[in-house]
Amino acid sequence: MSIRVLVVDDQHVVRAGFTAIIDGEPDLEVVGQARDGAEALRAVRELRPDVVLMDIRMPGMDGLTATRELTGGTETAARILVLTTFHRDEYVYGALRAGASGFLLKDCDPQELVDAIRTVAEGAAMLAPAVTRRLIDAFVSGTVAPPSPADERLDLLTQRERDVLVHVARGLSNTEVGTTLGIGTATVKTHVNAILTKLDLRDRVQATIFAYDAGLVRPGQNR
Repeated sequence: MSIRVLVVDDQHVVRAGFTAIIDGEPDLEVVGQARDGAEALRAVRELRPDVVLMDIRMPGMDGLTATRELTGGTETAARILVLTTFHRDEYVYGALRAGASGFLLKDCDPQELVDAIRTVAEGAAMLAPAVTRRLIDAFVSGTVAPPSPADERLDLLTQRERDVLVHVARGLSNTEVGTTLGIGTATVKTHVNAILTKLDLRDRVQATIFAYDAGLVRPGQNR
């Protein structure tokens, strides 16, 4: 079964370009297009896509607002992959905090785009390498707001789950976390699933944001 994609952008030529790339893949299918956030909300309800490619800056309802609307309710299980030409960090943070599962720049390679769609459709999170680098640099340089006081939800986690969360927030894969903590990869996956469930988080990106906000991980810390 094909991965159903909704393309949201205020420029027709951009929507057409993304559609051509996506429809050229045997396992991907564009089921609709939208010109702004309001149209996107209606299209998601009607078309039930698996993945929404969401531009950020659009007239009317912007992409961040639409993303919050889509991820904040129970009407859709669609994953949001944000695409933008803007390199400003606040857009990255805003998109991730709004519930997006991935963030790509519009000048990414076509293969990077289709790979990202497949990644978020499978339930994983995806950040463009350049975006990930800027996020890390921002945390290290202190340009990101300092962590908030420890979140009371931390009390829901066991010590082992906290340990796993710290390593996930530092960018380690399940295999790397297992090696570091001396436990199996399957056990790490079980802990990650428990963390997401207990903290009511969608994916590893939100878990990473939570870890920084709660003070479990500090800027400049190494793996």
